[in-house]
Amino acid sequence: MVPAAARRAARPASRREPEGTLNTLWGHGGAYQTWTEYLTRWAEEGGAGTAAAAARLPRLRPEDYHHETWVRLVNQLTGAVGHRLQAWADSLTGALAEAAADEFAAGRALVQSRTGLDTVRALASHPSLPEDLRTQLRTLVDGQIENLQRQLEDQLTRAVRGGADPTWAEQRRRTLRDNPLTTAAGATGAGSAAPPAPGGGWSYDPATPARRRVITD
Repeated sequence: MVPAAARRAARPASRREPEGTLNTLWGHGGAYQTWTEYLTRWAEEGGAGTAAAAARLPRLRPEDYHHETWVRLVNQLTGAVGHRLQAWADSLTGALAEAAADEFAAGRALVQSRTGLDTVRALASHPSLPEDLRTQLRTLVDGQIENLQRQLEDQLTRAVRGGADPTWAEQRRRTLRDNPLTTAAGATGAGSAAPPAPGGGWSYDPATPARRRVITD
């Protein structure tokens, strides 16, 4: 008599489940794993360390996943984008603080910081994402950028109320408006995850002394 364990092992293999079904059962494997691993790395390193991997990201389709799995993946996407935006904002505000008395340096920081925005927009516009998700991500990114622009100007108003020099505040406000973050390249979506400059989204070292003017009086 054949043992029960052997009989079970001898049964014909069950029909292979679609990749999306395996993803929903185990939470890993296939396109799901590729994307989640990429997002984890990208959130920490930005596009500079993940450009080659971005070009190989597989297409994602919500119909390939259970609803809960798809929601988890979308949450990872938005979380990674939020993390990069926060890191970019921290770098920019730090550079502007160092340039407190130098409008040329402040303008330079604003212009050069746009590289980081292009990196985030590139992920939000990745062609392997569904169009409706790309639209939602770009809306999220652009909304955060516009919000930071407003916050920077609002800080000047509060600074004057707190005793800061109104002339300096007006000069800084003009610098912000002459070099708006909202004009970063790729505002309508790059369509691909283009590689950014090295340095986590900055194309220069904010501490490096300025060599030429980028704004005029």
